[in-house]
Amino acid sequence: MTVNRLIALDMPAGQAFVERVQAAWESGDAVFPIDQRLPHAAKQRLIGQFKPAELVDSDGVQHLFSESSPTKSGDALVIATSGSTGTPKGVIHTHGSIDAYLAMTANRLGIDSSSHWLLCLPVSHVAGFSIVARSIKIGNPITIQPKFESALVEQAAKNGATHTSLVPTAFKRIDPSKFSCILLGGSAAPPDLPKNVITTYGMTETLGGIAYNGIPLDSVEIQIVSQQILLRSPSLFRGYLDSPSKIDEQGWYHTGDSGTFENENLHVFGRSDDMIITGGENVWPLAVEEIISKMPGISQVVVRGMPDDDWGQRVIAWATTDSDEVTLDVVRAFVKDQLPAYCAPTELRIVENFPLTSLGKIDIQALKGLK
Repeated sequence: MTVNRLIALDMPAGQAFVERVQAAWESGDAVFPIDQRLPHAAKQRLIGQFKPAELVDSDGVQHLFSESSPTKSGDALVIATSGSTGTPKGVIHTHGSIDAYLAMTANRLGIDSSSHWLLCLPVSHVAGFSIVARSIKIGNPITIQPKFESALVEQAAKNGATHTSLVPTAFKRIDPSKFSCILLGGSAAPPDLPKNVITTYGMTETLGGIAYNGIPLDSVEIQIVSQQILLRSPSLFRGYLDSPSKIDEQGWYHTGDSGTFENENLHVFGRSDDMIITGGENVWPLAVEEIISKMPGISQVVVRGMPDDDWGQRVIAWATTDSDEVTLDVVRAFVKDQLPAYCAPTELRIVENFPLTSLGKIDIQALKGLK
Protein backbone atom coordinates (compact mmCIF):
# COMPACT_ATOMS: atom_id res chain seq x y z
CA MET A 1 0.00 0.00 0.00
CA THR A 2 1.29 3.46 -0.92
CA VAL A 3 2.12 5.67 2.08
CA ASN A 4 1.45 9.36 1.52
CA ARG A 5 4.35 11.40 2.85
CA LEU A 6 4.86 14.90 4.19
CA ILE A 7 7.75 16.71 2.51
CA ALA A 8 9.21 19.79 4.18
CA LEU A 9 10.46 22.49 1.83
CA ASP A 10 13.12 24.62 3.54
CA MET A 11 13.72 26.80 0.51
CA PRO A 12 12.87 30.30 -0.69
CA ALA A 13 10.08 31.14 -3.10
CA GLY A 14 11.17 30.57 -6.68
CA GLN A 15 10.75 28.28 -9.64
CA ALA A 16 12.56 25.47 -7.82
CA PHE A 17 10.03 25.68 -5.01
CA VAL A 18 7.13 25.48 -7.47
CA GLU A 19 8.68 22.45 -9.16
CA ARG A 20 9.13 20.67 -5.80
CA VAL A 21 5.50 21.26 -4.89
CA GLN A 22 4.32 19.98 -8.25
CA ALA A 23 6.51 16.86 -8.03
CA ALA A 24 5.24 16.10 -4.52
CA TRP A 25 1.62 16.43 -5.59
CA GLU A 26 2.15 14.22 -8.61
CA SER A 27 3.54 11.56 -6.24
CA GLY A 28 0.54 11.84 -3.91
CA ASP A 29 2.55 13.56 -1.18
CA ALA A 30 1.80 16.70 0.83
CA VAL A 31 4.18 19.64 1.32
CA PHE A 32 5.12 21.64 4.39
CA PRO A 33 6.74 25.00 3.45
CA ILE A 34 9.05 26.34 6.16
CA ASP A 35 9.26 30.06 6.85
CA GLN A 36 12.64 31.25 5.60
CA ARG A 37 12.78 34.02 8.18
CA LEU A 38 12.82 31.62 11.10
CA PRO A 39 16.14 31.03 12.87
CA HIS A 40 17.64 27.56 12.61
CA ALA A 41 16.49 26.51 16.08
CA ALA A 42 12.87 27.47 15.34
CA LYS A 43 12.97 25.52 12.08
CA GLN A 44 14.24 22.47 13.91
CA ARG A 45 11.43 22.73 16.45
CA LEU A 46 8.84 22.80 13.68
CA ILE A 47 10.41 19.83 11.92
CA GLY A 48 10.41 17.90 15.18
CA GLN A 49 6.79 18.81 15.81
CA PHE A 50 5.39 18.09 12.31
CA LYS A 51 7.62 15.04 11.63
CA PRO A 52 8.03 15.17 7.82
CA ALA A 53 9.40 12.13 5.98
CA GLU A 54 11.76 14.26 3.92
CA LEU A 55 13.22 17.76 3.84
CA VAL A 56 14.50 19.59 0.78
CA ASP A 57 16.86 22.46 1.56
CA SER A 58 17.70 25.62 -0.39
CA ASP A 59 20.43 23.80 -2.30
CA GLY A 60 18.00 21.13 -3.43
CA VAL A 61 19.54 18.50 -1.17
CA GLN A 62 17.08 15.90 0.14
CA HIS A 63 17.25 14.81 3.77
CA LEU A 64 15.32 11.69 4.84
CA PHE A 65 14.00 11.07 8.36
CA SER A 66 13.57 7.66 9.91
CA GLU A 67 10.60 8.75 12.04
CA SER A 68 7.74 10.49 10.28
CA SER A 69 3.98 10.90 10.40
CA PRO A 70 2.17 9.75 7.24
CA THR A 71 -0.51 11.96 5.71
CA LYS A 72 -3.86 10.84 4.35
CA SER A 73 -4.74 10.30 0.72
CA GLY A 74 -5.77 13.64 -0.77
CA ASP A 75 -3.74 15.76 1.63
CA ALA A 76 -1.81 18.47 -0.22
CA LEU A 77 -0.50 21.00 2.27
CA VAL A 78 0.45 21.35 5.91
CA ILE A 79 1.03 24.95 6.85
CA ALA A 80 1.97 26.41 10.23
CA THR A 81 -0.35 28.91 11.82
CA SER A 82 1.22 32.33 12.31
CA GLY A 83 0.17 32.95 15.89
CA SER A 84 2.56 35.14 17.83
CA THR A 85 2.32 33.02 21.00
CA GLY A 86 2.07 29.36 21.82
CA THR A 87 3.08 26.31 19.82
CA PRO A 88 2.18 26.62 16.11
CA LYS A 89 -0.46 24.26 14.77
CA GLY A 90 -0.11 22.39 11.50
CA VAL A 91 -3.16 23.17 9.37
CA ILE A 92 -3.91 20.38 6.89
CA HIS A 93 -5.41 21.29 3.51
CA THR A 94 -6.50 18.78 0.91
CA HIS A 95 -6.50 19.05 -2.87
CA GLY A 96 -10.26 19.41 -2.52
CA SER A 97 -10.08 22.43 -0.23
CA ILE A 98 -7.42 24.08 -2.40
CA ASP A 99 -9.36 23.46 -5.63
CA ALA A 100 -12.53 24.85 -4.05
CA TYR A 101 -10.75 27.96 -2.82
CA LEU A 102 -9.16 28.70 -6.18
CA ALA A 103 -12.51 28.25 -7.96
CA MET A 104 -14.42 30.49 -5.51
CA THR A 105 -11.89 33.30 -5.69
CA ALA A 106 -11.55 33.12 -9.47
CA ASN A 107 -15.32 33.31 -9.82
CA ARG A 108 -15.62 36.35 -7.55
CA LEU A 109 -12.69 38.16 -9.19
CA GLY A 110 -13.80 37.28 -12.72
CA ILE A 111 -10.38 35.92 -13.68
CA ASP A 112 -9.13 32.97 -15.67
CA SER A 113 -5.87 31.13 -16.34
CA SER A 114 -4.44 34.13 -18.21
CA SER A 115 -4.41 36.37 -15.11
CA HIS A 116 -0.81 37.13 -14.15
CA TRP A 117 -0.14 37.03 -10.40
CA LEU A 118 2.75 38.58 -8.52
CA LEU A 119 3.95 36.53 -5.55
CA CYS A 120 5.86 38.63 -3.00
CA LEU A 121 4.51 37.20 0.28
CA PRO A 122 6.08 34.20 2.05
CA VAL A 123 5.03 30.84 0.60
CA SER A 124 4.98 29.55 4.18
CA HIS A 125 1.68 31.40 4.56
CA VAL A 126 -1.56 30.78 2.70
CA ALA A 127 -1.67 34.15 0.93
CA GLY A 128 1.61 33.38 -0.79
CA PHE A 129 1.14 29.65 -1.23
CA SER A 130 -2.27 30.03 -2.89
CA ILE A 131 -0.56 31.88 -5.75
CA VAL A 132 1.79 28.93 -6.22
CA ALA A 133 -1.25 26.65 -6.24
CA ARG A 134 -2.88 28.78 -8.94
CA SER A 135 0.19 28.38 -11.11
CA ILE A 136 0.30 24.59 -10.71
CA LYS A 137 -3.40 23.76 -10.79
CA ILE A 138 -4.78 26.39 -13.17
CA GLY A 139 -1.73 27.46 -15.13
CA ASN A 140 -1.72 31.13 -14.19
CA PRO A 141 1.53 32.89 -15.09
CA ILE A 142 3.25 34.17 -11.95
CA THR A 143 6.16 36.45 -11.15
CA ILE A 144 7.96 35.37 -7.99
CA GLN A 145 9.89 37.62 -5.64
CA PRO A 146 11.35 35.94 -2.53
CA LYS A 147 10.52 39.02 -0.45
CA PHE A 148 8.69 42.30 -0.77
CA GLU A 149 10.57 45.24 -2.32
CA SER A 150 8.45 48.16 -3.48
CA ALA A 151 10.55 48.93 -6.56
CA LEU A 152 10.45 45.31 -7.70
CA VAL A 153 6.69 45.13 -7.15
CA GLU A 154 6.10 48.07 -9.45
CA GLN A 155 8.55 46.64 -11.97
CA ALA A 156 6.58 43.38 -11.96
CA ALA A 157 3.43 45.34 -12.78
CA LYS A 158 5.19 46.99 -15.71
CA ASN A 159 6.24 43.54 -16.90
CA GLY A 160 2.68 42.23 -17.01
CA ALA A 161 1.60 41.27 -13.47
CA THR A 162 -2.08 42.20 -13.05
CA HIS A 163 -3.00 40.72 -9.66
CA THR A 164 -1.28 40.41 -6.30
CA SER A 165 -1.89 39.85 -2.59
CA LEU A 166 -0.41 42.22 -0.01
CA VAL A 167 -0.56 43.12 3.67
CA PRO A 168 -1.24 46.77 4.64
CA THR A 169 2.35 47.54 5.61
CA ALA A 170 3.49 46.59 2.10
CA PHE A 171 0.50 48.16 0.36
CA LYS A 172 1.36 51.60 1.71
CA ARG A 173 4.73 51.49 -0.08
CA ILE A 174 3.47 51.00 -3.65
CA ASP A 175 1.33 52.70 -6.27
CA PRO A 176 -1.80 50.50 -6.31
CA SER A 177 -2.95 51.86 -9.68
CA LYS A 178 -0.32 49.69 -11.36
CA PHE A 179 -2.47 46.56 -10.78
CA SER A 180 -5.90 45.48 -11.95
CA CYS A 181 -6.63 43.99 -8.55
CA ILE A 182 -4.93 43.84 -5.14
CA LEU A 183 -6.17 41.52 -2.40
CA LEU A 184 -5.44 43.10 0.98
CA GLY A 185 -5.48 41.15 4.23
CA GLY A 186 -3.55 40.42 7.39
CA SER A 187 -4.58 43.40 9.53
CA ALA A 188 -6.78 46.49 9.53
CA ALA A 189 -6.84 48.16 6.11
CA PRO A 190 -6.05 51.86 5.68
CA PRO A 191 -9.00 54.18 4.89
CA ASP A 192 -10.05 55.46 1.44
CA LEU A 193 -8.89 52.48 -0.62
CA PRO A 194 -9.08 52.68 -4.43
CA LYS A 195 -11.69 50.54 -6.21
CA ASN A 196 -9.13 48.00 -7.44
CA VAL A 197 -8.23 47.04 -3.85
CA ILE A 198 -10.29 44.34 -2.14
CA THR A 199 -10.12 43.80 1.60
CA THR A 200 -10.29 40.16 2.62
CA TYR A 201 -11.30 38.25 5.72
CA GLY A 202 -10.00 34.74 6.21
CA MET A 203 -7.38 32.64 7.93
CA THR A 204 -4.99 29.77 7.45
CA GLU A 205 -7.83 27.33 8.13
CA THR A 206 -9.82 28.67 5.14
CA LEU A 207 -6.74 28.94 2.88
CA GLY A 208 -7.13 32.72 2.87
CA GLY A 209 -9.85 35.30 2.34
CA ILE A 210 -13.37 33.88 2.13
CA ALA A 211 -15.11 37.26 2.38
CA TYR A 212 -14.24 40.09 -0.01
CA ASN A 213 -15.15 43.61 1.13
CA GLY A 214 -17.36 41.96 3.74
CA ILE A 215 -19.31 39.80 1.25
CA PRO A 216 -18.78 36.02 1.59
CA LEU A 217 -17.60 34.15 -1.48
CA ASP A 218 -20.09 31.84 -3.18
CA SER A 219 -20.64 28.60 -1.20
CA VAL A 220 -19.36 30.22 2.02
CA GLU A 221 -21.86 30.28 4.89
CA ILE A 222 -21.48 32.55 7.91
CA GLN A 223 -23.44 32.77 11.13
CA ILE A 224 -22.90 34.66 14.38
CA VAL A 225 -23.35 32.83 17.67
CA SER A 226 -22.85 34.90 20.84
CA GLN A 227 -20.94 37.40 18.68
CA GLN A 228 -18.49 34.71 17.51
CA ILE A 229 -18.07 34.21 13.78
CA LEU A 230 -18.80 30.65 12.64
CA LEU A 231 -18.35 29.64 9.03
CA ARG A 232 -18.68 26.76 6.63
CA SER A 233 -16.73 26.67 3.39
CA PRO A 234 -15.61 24.04 0.88
CA SER A 235 -12.13 25.53 1.37
CA LEU A 236 -12.01 24.57 5.07
CA PHE A 237 -9.01 22.62 6.29
CA ARG A 238 -9.29 18.89 7.07
CA GLY A 239 -7.92 19.33 10.59
CA TYR A 240 -4.78 19.98 12.59
CA LEU A 241 -1.74 17.78 13.00
CA ASP A 242 -2.05 16.16 16.44
CA SER A 243 -4.50 18.80 17.72
CA PRO A 244 -8.29 18.88 18.14
CA SER A 245 -10.20 20.50 15.30
CA LYS A 246 -12.40 23.58 15.73
CA ILE A 247 -14.97 22.24 13.25
CA ASP A 248 -18.13 21.00 14.96
CA GLU A 249 -20.34 18.08 13.95
CA GLN A 250 -22.42 20.30 11.66
CA GLY A 251 -19.31 21.44 9.79
CA TRP A 252 -19.12 24.90 11.34
CA TYR A 253 -15.64 26.26 12.02
CA HIS A 254 -15.47 28.30 15.23
CA THR A 255 -13.09 31.11 14.29
CA GLY A 256 -12.59 32.80 17.66
CA ASP A 257 -13.29 36.11 15.91
CA SER A 258 -16.12 38.42 16.91
CA GLY A 259 -18.37 40.33 14.57
CA THR A 260 -21.83 40.86 13.12
CA PHE A 261 -23.42 39.70 9.88
CA GLU A 262 -26.02 42.11 8.59
CA ASN A 263 -27.53 42.66 5.14
CA GLU A 264 -25.23 39.96 3.73
CA ASN A 265 -22.17 41.88 4.93
CA LEU A 266 -19.68 40.68 7.53
CA HIS A 267 -18.34 43.22 10.01
CA VAL A 268 -15.38 41.92 12.01
CA PHE A 269 -14.63 43.36 15.44
CA GLY A 270 -11.45 41.36 15.97
CA ARG A 271 -10.28 38.38 17.98
CA SER A 272 -12.51 37.61 20.92
CA ASP A 273 -9.49 37.63 23.22
CA ASP A 274 -8.46 41.08 21.92
CA MET A 275 -11.56 42.72 23.39
CA ILE A 276 -10.68 45.21 26.14
CA ILE A 277 -12.83 45.23 29.27
CA THR A 278 -12.24 48.49 31.08
CA GLY A 279 -14.34 49.42 34.09
CA GLY A 280 -16.88 46.80 33.01
CA GLU A 281 -17.25 48.29 29.52
CA ASN A 282 -16.34 46.40 26.33
CA VAL A 283 -14.01 48.13 23.89
CA TRP A 284 -13.21 46.63 20.48
CA PRO A 285 -9.68 47.71 19.45
CA LEU A 286 -10.46 47.63 15.71
CA ALA A 287 -13.23 50.21 16.07
CA VAL A 288 -10.88 52.60 17.90
CA GLU A 289 -8.05 51.95 15.43
CA GLU A 290 -10.29 52.81 12.47
CA ILE A 291 -11.09 56.20 13.96
CA ILE A 292 -7.55 57.13 15.04
CA SER A 293 -6.15 56.08 11.64
CA LYS A 294 -8.18 58.87 10.05
CA MET A 295 -6.47 61.56 12.12
CA PRO A 296 -4.09 63.92 10.30
CA GLY A 297 -0.48 62.99 11.00
CA ILE A 298 -1.19 59.37 11.96
CA SER A 299 0.63 56.86 9.76
CA GLN A 300 -0.32 53.68 11.59
CA VAL A 301 -1.99 52.78 14.87
CA VAL A 302 -2.60 49.75 17.08
CA VAL A 303 -4.95 49.71 20.07
CA ARG A 304 -4.84 47.06 22.79
CA GLY A 305 -5.60 46.66 26.47
CA MET A 306 -3.05 46.47 29.26
CA PRO A 307 -3.64 45.39 32.89
CA ASP A 308 -4.79 48.11 35.24
CA ASP A 309 -5.31 47.82 39.01
CA ASP A 310 -8.32 50.13 39.07
CA TRP A 311 -10.10 49.45 35.76
CA GLY A 312 -9.11 45.86 35.01
CA GLN A 313 -7.63 47.01 31.71
CA ARG A 314 -6.73 50.37 30.26
CA VAL A 315 -6.92 51.32 26.58
CA ILE A 316 -3.52 52.05 25.03
CA ALA A 317 -2.73 53.28 21.52
CA TRP A 318 0.62 52.82 19.80
CA ALA A 319 1.11 55.06 16.77
CA THR A 320 3.62 56.24 14.22
CA THR A 321 3.39 59.92 13.35
CA ASP A 322 5.39 62.73 11.80
CA SER A 323 3.49 65.43 13.63
CA ASP A 324 4.24 67.03 17.00
CA GLU A 325 0.54 67.92 17.26
CA VAL A 326 -0.52 64.29 17.80
CA THR A 327 -0.88 64.18 21.56
CA LEU A 328 -2.90 62.06 23.97
CA ASP A 329 -5.42 64.87 24.55
CA VAL A 330 -5.92 65.35 20.80
CA VAL A 331 -6.37 61.62 20.20
CA ARG A 332 -8.81 61.25 23.08
CA ALA A 333 -10.91 64.16 21.86
CA PHE A 334 -10.97 62.74 18.33
CA VAL A 335 -12.12 59.33 19.56
CA LYS A 336 -14.70 60.71 21.99
CA ASP A 337 -16.27 62.65 19.15
CA GLN A 338 -17.32 59.33 17.57
CA LEU A 339 -17.29 56.70 20.34
CA PRO A 340 -18.16 56.60 24.05
CA ALA A 341 -15.56 58.20 26.29
CA TYR A 342 -14.46 54.88 27.77
CA CYS A 343 -13.18 53.86 24.31
CA ALA A 344 -10.67 56.70 24.21
CA PRO A 345 -7.06 55.67 24.97
CA THR A 346 -5.74 56.63 28.36
CA GLU A 347 -2.16 56.33 27.12
CA LEU A 348 -0.50 57.12 23.79
CA ARG A 349 2.85 55.58 22.92
CA ILE A 350 4.63 56.99 19.88
CA VAL A 351 6.88 54.44 18.16
CA GLU A 352 9.29 54.87 15.29
CA ASN A 353 8.42 51.53 13.71
CA PHE A 354 6.13 48.64 14.53
CA PRO A 355 7.74 45.24 15.16
CA LEU A 356 6.58 42.76 12.49
CA THR A 357 6.14 39.04 12.16
CA SER A 358 7.56 37.17 9.16
CA LEU A 359 4.31 37.75 7.24
CA GLY A 360 4.49 41.49 7.80
CA LYS A 361 1.79 41.55 10.47
CA ILE A 362 2.32 43.68 13.54
CA ASP A 363 3.81 41.58 16.34
CA ILE A 364 1.48 42.49 19.20
CA GLN A 365 3.43 40.69 21.92
CA ALA A 366 6.67 42.43 20.91
CA LEU A 367 4.83 45.75 20.72
CA LYS A 368 3.51 45.41 24.27
CA GLY A 369 7.06 44.76 25.44
CA LEU A 370 8.41 48.03 24.01
CA LYS A 371 9.25 50.65 26.60
